[in-house]
Amino acid sequence: MNRREFAKTGLALGLSTLAAPSIVRAQTLTPVKFSIDFNFQGNHSVFALGVQSGHYAKQGLDVKMDRGYGSGDTVVKIGAGAYDIGFADLNAAVIFNAANPDKRVVAVYQGFDRTLGSIITLKKSGITKPSDLNGKTMGAPEADAGRILFPLFAQKNGVDTMKVNWKSIAPNLRETILVQGQVDAITGFITTSLFNLIAAGVPREDIVTLPYAQYGLDLYGNAVIVREDFLKAHPDVVGAFVRGTIAGTKEAIADRAKAMESLKTYDPLFNTKLEGERFQLALDLAILTPYVKQNGFGSVDRSRIELTIAANAQAYMLANPPKPEELYTTKFLPPQAERMPA
Repeated sequence: MNRREFAKTGLALGLSTLAAPSIVRAQTLTPVKFSIDFNFQGNHSVFALGVQSGHYAKQGLDVKMDRGYGSGDTVVKIGAGAYDIGFADLNAAVIFNAANPDKRVVAVYQGFDRTLGSIITLKKSGITKPSDLNGKTMGAPEADAGRILFPLFAQKNGVDTMKVNWKSIAPNLRETILVQGQVDAITGFITTSLFNLIAAGVPREDIVTLPYAQYGLDLYGNAVIVREDFLKAHPDVVGAFVRGTIAGTKEAIADRAKAMESLKTYDPLFNTKLEGERFQLALDLAILTPYVKQNGFGSVDRSRIELTIAANAQAYMLANPPKPEELYTTKFLPPQAERMPA
């Protein structure tokens, strides 16, 4: 071997030696299949940054994130074992656990401190408060959670359900039918319907929202959920995912532009401006609430967990609603000091 060949061989060996630790670390990461609740929106940047900024990798996880097709569908997939971890509405988990006590899912991190469910209407309807809904026509899919919970909303706000007419509509037509004037109001998530209406050309100042959380139904919203058996078999993975999610959340809040860009990896047509506004609304209404600012990300109040269970049990006539400890655990949260917003 001549001197030049020796030098090339030595360089190759040196580079392989330098690369080896990285390869070993990559191979030792635990794979995690993760599903969000819907298509990629601004609030999902907390998870995208968890992947792209290496927050999950630092915790020993190789997280693969897929879009969802509604919270109910995500919960079913978690319960069936198609995914290890999911992000879905806690209310959907209540319903699933009541029907599947042998396949229960457990929430381990409360991402949305409040439900985003709401009545959405336009100024021209004359509706400015719940009692104005008397004598009006409302629209929503028959299985829509906001529609099913409406009798409880009505009970707390002086609305006579016998004086409210309902029109069943497809989910993708809900805002269109409202704009066309075929209904006076709809039920839905504020962060979805509000921006669908804006995209349809409705000025923001012409849109009126009556959030359930502000009118007596202060229920919890989306949470990170896992199967009960997965939780018991892989507590280290669950704890690592929660820590990585908190790190991603903090980074997303600190750098909104980077947060929105992170989602283009999953959806090249992702509208960073619109989704940045959607993320800000989610922060204001559900993520950075006064309770979270005081108690830290992931903190829950047992009385509100009980209210969330009771409201769904009444609305869906559940014969076997889960107990709070069967629905949620805080044991995988890091110390409070590590969970406080900046």
